[in-house]
Amino acid sequence: MLRKAFAGSLLTTALTLGMSAGALAELAPESITTGQLPPPHPYRIYLSDVAIGHIVDGRLHVIDGKRLSYEGIVATGYTGQVTLSADRKEIFVATTYYSRLSHGVRTDVVDVHDAQTLKKTGEIEIPPRHAQSLNYKGTIRASADGRWLFVQYATPATSVGIIDLQTRKAVAEVATPGCWSILPAASVGGRFSTICGDGTLLTVSLDDKGQVATQKRSARFFDADKDPIFIHGEQDGDTYRFVSFHGDVYAARVGGAVAGFEPAWSILNAADRKQGWRPGGYQLIAQHNASGRLYVGMHDKGMEGSHKTPAKEIWTIDLAAKKRVARTPGTNAIALAVSQGEGARLFAYDGVKAAIAAFDVGSKLSLAGRLEHVGETPTQMELH
Repeated sequence: MLRKAFAGSLLTTALTLGMSAGALAELAPESITTGQLPPPHPYRIYLSDVAIGHIVDGRLHVIDGKRLSYEGIVATGYTGQVTLSADRKEIFVATTYYSRLSHGVRTDVVDVHDAQTLKKTGEIEIPPRHAQSLNYKGTIRASADGRWLFVQYATPATSVGIIDLQTRKAVAEVATPGCWSILPAASVGGRFSTICGDGTLLTVSLDDKGQVATQKRSARFFDADKDPIFIHGEQDGDTYRFVSFHGDVYAARVGGAVAGFEPAWSILNAADRKQGWRPGGYQLIAQHNASGRLYVGMHDKGMEGSHKTPAKEIWTIDLAAKKRVARTPGTNAIALAVSQGEGARLFAYDGVKAAIAAFDVGSKLSLAGRLEHVGETPTQMELH
C-alpha cells in the first residue's frame, strides 16, 4: 500500500510539474518600462528624508500634493541636501558617497536630476566638505538668476561652496566662520547672506567669476543668548522672516551689500505667554507672500529645550496687522510649506505619525486630506 501511495504521489507531482512548465512556456516575456510622471505643478512636494535608520541611503520623496499620492523617489546618498534650480527644471543633491558604504574613500558631489522625469542627468564634483546635517533649506540654495549654486560646507569649520551652473564646476569656497545657512538675495544673483552666532548677518557679494568681491557683516539683529532665532527662514523677495524660540518675528533684508533689519515683534499676547505657548519644529514656518500670512507651528507648556516639539496648533499670523487671526489643530507638524499664488494649499508633515496633512488656505485653514505613511525622518519640504 505504501509503494502504491508513493507511486501515485510521484505521478501527481510529475503531472503538476508538466502543467506548470506548460503554463510558464505560454507566459510572454515581461518588458521593463519607466513610468512617466505628470507635469509638475505648484502642489508637488519634494520631501527630503535623511533616513537616520540607514543614513547612507537617504531619500527624496516626490508627492503629488493635489491628489495626495506618491509619485516617485530620488536617492540622496549620505545626508544629501536638496534644492531645485531657479527655473524649477532640475533637482540638485549635494551628498557624500563612501567607497565602502559607510567608510573608505570619501567622494562629495552634487547630483543633478531632471525634475520632470527624476532621472539623474549628471554630477558635479565638490570638495569633501558638504555639510552632513539634517535637511534644511539653507544648506543648499540656487541663486535667483540661476547662475550659481551655493552649498553649505562643514568640517566642522563652516564655509560655502560656489558652483558655476554654466560650466558645472566648483569655482570657489568662501570661509564663513561661526555662520550657518545660506540666504540668497533675490535682486542680486551673486549675493547671499548667512546667519552668525553673535546675532549678525554676514553678506557675501561675488564677482562674475564666482570669487568674493565683498564680505560685510551687519549689526546684531537678535540676541542668541536671550532669544535665539530658528535657522529656517521664509523668503519674500529680498526679505527673510524668522521666528525666535520665544515667539518674536524677525525680518532681514539681504539685497544690499550689508543686511538691514526691521523691528522685531511678538506673535504672543499675555495669555499665550502665561500658558507657555512657543514655536516648535524644524521647518516650522511657512509664508504666503501675496496674502501676507505667516503660518507657525506652536505648542503650549513650552520650556527650555522644547523648540523641536511638534505643533499642537498652527497659528495664522497677519503680517500687516502683526497679530494672530486663526488657530488650527497642528497635526503634530514639524515641517510646513505653502504654495504661492491663488488656490494656495498648506502642507504639514506629521512627525509623530509620518503623514502629510493638506490644508486649503482661506480666511481659515481647512483640512483637505492626509497621505499616511510617508518617509522615515524627514525635516524639509520644498514645493515646485
